Amino acid sequence: MIVGEQKSIAEIKEIVKPFPKVLILGCGTCVKTCFAGGEDEVAVLASALRLAFKKDGVTIKIEELTVERQCEDEFVCEAVDAVGRNDTVLSLACGAGVQAVARRFSRSSVLPGVNTTFIGTLEKQGLFTEECTGCGHCELARFGAVCPVTRCAKKLLNGPCGGSQAGKCEIDPHTDCAWHLIIERLTALGQLDSLRSLVPPKNWRTSIAGGPRKLVREDHII
Repeated sequence: MIVGEQKSIAEIKEIVKPFPKVLILGCGTCVKTCFAGGEDEVAVLASALRLAFKKDGVTIKIEELTVERQCEDEFVCEAVDAVGRNDTVLSLACGAGVQAVARRFSRSSVLPGVNTTFIGTLEKQGLFTEECTGCGHCELARFGAVCPVTRCAKKLLNGPCGGSQAGKCEIDPHTDCAWHLIIERLTALGQLDSLRSLVPPKNWRTSIAGGPRKLVREDHII
């Protein structure tokens, strides 16, 4: 899932300050799971902003709404009336959601309330870890389902750097060495010999080097 963290109240207050009427638009999928932009976070943020502006003697009207996913137009359409009633939309979605809402409502101001952080997993309650860079060509089959592109600080593809200690990365001793994890897993699976073949330099053309990417599924286009 996409993991994000809500911006500070001070930063949000500053970017919405020019607008008398604000719609805080939550997203009920990824950012809800990481406690950054679901219905509960919308309510808490709205209350905090009302109190902050009241303390400053500033009048502001805040409306609250959460849709299932801001990155899909069929759900964003549910916000048509609410967007029309307000001067700006404070989106608590990921960066993709913010831009999707802005495209849908081209004449409305749309502001980000969340810092999109990474693609990751919920390791345990309240702890999210980055697992994927979205590089466009997945090699997890080669590395025992542990991604060295994302999880190795040096993005090494042909074994560890030699600086790790006790299974921890030399860059950050609190982070597991990705290659330690790869070797352990492949050993347990009896597939360690698969590392004997040289992995060529990664082709980054499938990543963001060529600008924004598109995925086209002809079989689903209407």
